[in-house]
Amino acid sequence: MITDTEMYALSIITENRAGVLRDVATVMADYRANIQMIQQSIITTGPNTGRAYLYFEFEECGNRPELVADLAKVPSVVDVTTYPPFSRIFGSRVIIIGGGAQVAQVAMGAVNEADRHNIRGERISVDTIPLVGEQNLALAVDAVARLPRASILVLAGSLMGGEVSRAVDRVRAAGIPVIALKMAGSVPAHADLVVTDPIQAGVFAVMHVSGKAVFDINRVRGREF
Repeated sequence: MITDTEMYALSIITENRAGVLRDVATVMADYRANIQMIQQSIITTGPNTGRAYLYFEFEECGNRPELVADLAKVPSVVDVTTYPPFSRIFGSRVIIIGGGAQVAQVAMGAVNEADRHNIRGERISVDTIPLVGEQNLALAVDAVARLPRASILVLAGSLMGGEVSRAVDRVRAAGIPVIALKMAGSVPAHADLVVTDPIQAGVFAVMHVSGKAVFDINRVRGREF
């Protein structure tokens, strides 16, 4: 398993043209940099509007200064900047999806609990998105399995089922535990844990991903609180 201390990150701004990703990846392969994560997008604001943005996290490659220097020599590259990886800055992510009022209450519990752990040196971040509609919710739930560093999902609403329940099964199959508020619909029957109090649901989620807490969702799977 790769730890943060063995991981490095860099961002590259390039011209928006075909073949740039290939050229950059070739240089990284030459240095045997084992890429663990890549994100790319087109910049839409600021002086680099219209250019491409590439972000890599990779294992130690032996000679990072030379790697950065050679990346800067790629014809389409405008800028190369190194950073600590996201895992060292933002840490594990608690994802909260559902109705606005319930999401806000779960987030309150999660943020308060995360502050208690982060002040002792951990890094736990909380991401929320209030949504309505079965299709929107199902798409968002499915996307959690593709989010970097997503460690647990909390579904906060008063009615969820159908395709959302099937998406919950897929997220759990990907190794991400799911907490659901007590609600109408079939989602609670598909979740790892059902919690009545939304604030407590947020607390449970953070305690599960914390490296210092004693709560483990695997020990209470299938229970309702």
